Amino acid sequence: IPATAPELKFNWNLFPESARAIRFVAQKRAVFNAVLGISWFWFFGGVVTAQLPNYTKLYLGGDASVEILVLTLFSVGVGIGSLLCEKLSGHKVEIGLVPLGAFGMTLFGLLLYFAQHAPAAQRGVHWLAFLTAPGHWWIALDLTLLGLFAGFFIVPLFALVQSRTEPHHLSRVIAGNNIINAIFLVAAAVFGLALLHSGLTIPQLFLATALLNAAVTLWIFLLVPEFLMRFVDWMLISALYRVRAEGLRNIPDEGPALLVCNHVSYMDALIIMGSVRRPVRFVMYHRIFRIPVLSFVFRTAKAIPIAGAKEDPALLARAFERIDAALAEGELVCVFPEGSLSADGEIAAFRPGVEKILARRPVPVVPLALRGLWASMWSRRDSRLRRARLPRRFRARIGLIAGTPVDGATTDAADLEQCVRGLRGAAA
Repeated sequence: IPATAPELKFNWNLFPESARAIRFVAQKRAVFNAVLGISWFWFFGGVVTAQLPNYTKLYLGGDASVEILVLTLFSVGVGIGSLLCEKLSGHKVEIGLVPLGAFGMTLFGLLLYFAQHAPAAQRGVHWLAFLTAPGHWWIALDLTLLGLFAGFFIVPLFALVQSRTEPHHLSRVIAGNNIINAIFLVAAAVFGLALLHSGLTIPQLFLATALLNAAVTLWIFLLVPEFLMRFVDWMLISALYRVRAEGLRNIPDEGPALLVCNHVSYMDALIIMGSVRRPVRFVMYHRIFRIPVLSFVFRTAKAIPIAGAKEDPALLARAFERIDAALAEGELVCVFPEGSLSADGEIAAFRPGVEKILARRPVPVVPLALRGLWASMWSRRDSRLRRARLPRRFRARIGLIAGTPVDGATTDAADLEQCVRGLRGAAA
């Protein structure tokens, strides 16, 4: 591919150039926090892998072959976890896997301490004898799963850095990431040496690192609630549905765009949020912000509350101002132009509010269509019949289809309605 910044001049003085690379990392809050998460991964991994040789010899009683086995299990676990990210994320950047990875790293780091914290009675055990000894299979599994969840943790963070960085800055952001990673690796070495020098054993060092991992990841998730929000969204959607997404490449990777979609169930926004690679600002009825769990998700996603003209005209006016401001900043905004959930499973007439948005800022419009959700327990089908909201089946197949972008300057509500109807009909 061609150079994205061919005019760039490199300063061979490593100190100002390193500082410049770190400044590029810090320009975007989400990218900087992801880099801190990546660096913490190297800190955690640096502490563990640096002590595995001595841990193997002193506490597992293994020879050099067991040392190779232990390092291999941890590395293969990271590889398996990295590959599973592709499957579990639905072939997109899914940062909701980061909290899952952090939880697993803490859990199996703690279990590594409890699995073997006393010195081995026998030394020089071969790898096969080690695996067949009572209880040692659990240590092997623990190391593998520790690596697997580390893969869940690291891959989405790397993908986030690459997807949210401008192409002409990417190489310098990766350089800054590597510099910060190296600082954390040095800190890991100092941390391990200091705790061992203070009298801690290697298993106690693993325990302290696992507890520190819990504290650091909690701090990261409080600092960046988007990670936890995406995790909640990913868990809900993965538990209830199997989403078949088509045409999502029609949604631009950069710049403003308005998404318009039919409104079938209370889960519509969560499904779109979990399927689209970029963050989406949803325009939501203000009472939804009072619902537990959904309130956290949509507030964290910076959803825009809206109300009817008769119910709260001031809130309606503020909503249009916030929509325009979001589009002006190059964000994706999603609206449901029907104005309410479908009462019969069919698409209702699109209201003129979408035309008001485009008259003020004629950005590209991407039509979306959801199908398969009318039979869901979260549609109005059940509530009309006053049945208990019980799922007919878990992991139901549903579809999300994105059409070709439409010029916002020349379209209207009726045209967009026909686009969405066409997408839904073609999918059906």
